[in-house]
Amino acid sequence: MTDYSDSDALVRDETAGLERLLEIMRRLRDPETGCPWDIEQDFTSIAPYTIEEAYEVADAIERGNMGDLRDELGDLLLQSVYHAQMAEEAGHFAFQDVVRAISDKMLRRHPHVFGDESRDKSAAQQTVDWEAIKAAERAGKPEATSALDGVAAGLPALMRAIKLQNRAARVGFDWPETAQVVDKITEEAAELVEARDKLGPEELAEEYGDMLFVMANLARHLDIDPEAALRAANAKFTRRFKGVEALLQERGKAPEASDLAEMDALWDEVKRREKQS
Repeated sequence: MTDYSDSDALVRDETAGLERLLEIMRRLRDPETGCPWDIEQDFTSIAPYTIEEAYEVADAIERGNMGDLRDELGDLLLQSVYHAQMAEEAGHFAFQDVVRAISDKMLRRHPHVFGDESRDKSAAQQTVDWEAIKAAERAGKPEATSALDGVAAGLPALMRAIKLQNRAARVGFDWPETAQVVDKITEEAAELVEARDKLGPEELAEEYGDMLFVMANLARHLDIDPEAALRAANAKFTRRFKGVEALLQERGKAPEASDLAEMDALWDEVKRREKQS
């Protein structure tokens, strides 16, 4: 029988820091004494949780809730520990290899801090230099054959669209003026209407995707984060629709007992009240 006395002492030591978390993860994955659910997981099954935790970190930041941010950062850290534990079990790498790799990358990509380059440059220039270093790293890899290589296929589609467009723009494939992007949106809107009226569902979905892609490009040209803009629009819609529900409740009605004309009028009333407040 395995003696877990040292391990038990570590996992209950609140001052042990990261080593405590690593040991907890190892114990959860122990094939003899671990958690059946944790033992069954693999990289593919855990990946959705990793993405979800990253979004929950962003949500806590947007809400300005530092207590939630602390907890969500812990959940996100657990995802890194989880993947590293599975990788170590399979003989690929260990958590310390992950730490070493990101530390080396930070040194490599900040020569103005850890090397001989001057720090006398703006944050914007540093962003340009960062991308140049990344491009050089990609070019040094034998599998790198395209300017678009390395843009992860698993990114959220809107984020990936921006990254693909940025990569293409760096090699000159971009509209020089925002007005040209707006013109393209008009063109894509007409094609979307034509697909709706004359083509099948696959063609309609394709045209709709083209429209979204160009809208993402417009955000890039306007220096807008499209994900943040859409989150704000979602929040505004939620706030105003709840306002409509509240006004209906004052009338003793539920949305299901109302109609579009009434709810649209109440929507305008909510907007008016917001502007006056």
